[in-house]
Amino acid sequence: MGLGHDHGHDHTHGANKKALMISFFIISAYMIVEVIGGFITNSLALLSDAGHMLSDAISLGVGVLAFTLGERAANYGKTYGYKRFEILAAVFNGVTLIVISLYIFYEASKRFANPPEVASTGMLVIAFIGLLVNILVAWILLRSGDTEENLNLRAAYLHVLGDLLGSVGAIVAALLILFFNWGWADPLASVIVAILIMVSGWRVTKDAIHVLMEGAPENIEVEAIIHTIENVQGVLSIHDLHVWSITSGQNALSCHAIVDGGMKVEESQTLLRTIEHELKQKGIGHATVQLEDSSQPHENSIMCQFGQDLSAHHHSHSH
Repeated sequence: MGLGHDHGHDHTHGANKKALMISFFIISAYMIVEVIGGFITNSLALLSDAGHMLSDAISLGVGVLAFTLGERAANYGKTYGYKRFEILAAVFNGVTLIVISLYIFYEASKRFANPPEVASTGMLVIAFIGLLVNILVAWILLRSGDTEENLNLRAAYLHVLGDLLGSVGAIVAALLILFFNWGWADPLASVIVAILIMVSGWRVTKDAIHVLMEGAPENIEVEAIIHTIENVQGVLSIHDLHVWSITSGQNALSCHAIVDGGMKVEESQTLLRTIEHELKQKGIGHATVQLEDSSQPHENSIMCQFGQDLSAHHHSHSH
């Protein structure tokens, strides 16, 4: 954290990307080890932990790609070509996680009915190294990345923490098999990991679909936004308001504002700047505001007649 803010945005961006890159390679490499180990030791807990690591690797990889593509898109200013990629990847990631977790539940149910032999010593060693790997990656992300602000990084960090729990689960299961010969501990640990995977998969999918459906961003209160704009001196009222997310953490808005008819060009420019400035404070980086003269109001003002007769407007919208 300490590094980020003194050197400005570029430094934080670079540090974030580097932290994600290193973490991605470490996690991917260990995931392969865990898959092989899971098959050799016959441990479903290890395999499900590897499944969780796969989800980690995907989210880290998506993070790296989003940063790389984001850099490319910066030249085009406000056209958000590549920014949407992150959201599509998030949907893919979320659905993959749900599928993995369902498969683990299915496998575990067979194992509860008839627990196979598990090579618990090997399982213990692999799970323990897995725990160390996750601690290392969590430390890298915390130390050099901006886990507070950047959604991509935060998602990756939470994934790694979930993974850590998965490794702890596998360690406990290995110890129980080692000391008490409780074969069911292995499928039980895998079910706990599968629940973690399912929850994060569901969350990721739900949030990403909300963004793709152009839903209002969750951290933005539309009422507050309306008040903010209408409180700017010179704005009489607003309508046709849309607020949506381009990608996580980047919100956009478009609306029509009715202003006093006698306003000069310079005044309207100042007014627009004030509105943009106020909206920035509220977390909206891209605002498109169309000013309209109060002497010739717009017929179909959706916001003004909200609640009256909506069926009267056959007014199609698009941004």
